[in-house]
Amino acid sequence: MKYTLLLPVFSLLLASAGNAVWAQQIYRCVDAGGGTPEYINNVKDAQTRNCKPVSGGNVTVVQGTPVSKAPAVRTAPAAAASGPRNDGNPDQRARDSDSRVILEAELKKTEAKLAEQLKEYNNGEPEKQGIEGRNYQRYLDRVAELKDSIARHQSDIAGLKREIARLPAN
Repeated sequence: MKYTLLLPVFSLLLASAGNAVWAQQIYRCVDAGGGTPEYINNVKDAQTRNCKPVSGGNVTVVQGTPVSKAPAVRTAPAAAASGPRNDGNPDQRARDSDSRVILEAELKKTEAKLAEQLKEYNNGEPEKQGIEGRNYQRYLDRVAELKDSIARHQSDIAGLKREIARLPAN
């Protein structure tokens, strides 16, 4: 009998103690520049930073990752991007030369694949292979895949030629 009375009293004490922990005053601090607000619960910091108390309702704050102060990346217009580079730097010339060699090799490889696929495509009427004589849909699927692949290779070739044109002449 003694314990049945103590249990509700004890739980009431715990609940009131828990509320005291959670019933804190929250302060909203905003920089002079009007940046992202910061929420704090330290009274001394709030007074020194001229923060305003938040009242009415619950406040839920999820701490995010800090924003790094990375230098702003400047994007140049397309015309300036294809302009002259710093040719006085031998390292840059070597990188440009390596880039040109790699891009030209990739261009040759892609052009060879395109020629092979155009030959197989045969102006939209490739030869039927194996089961395609009996399964016309499989034949149509292969023709569509060839057509898509040819368009993709043509697009790749155009992109590679643009990249090569952007590099300075040797």
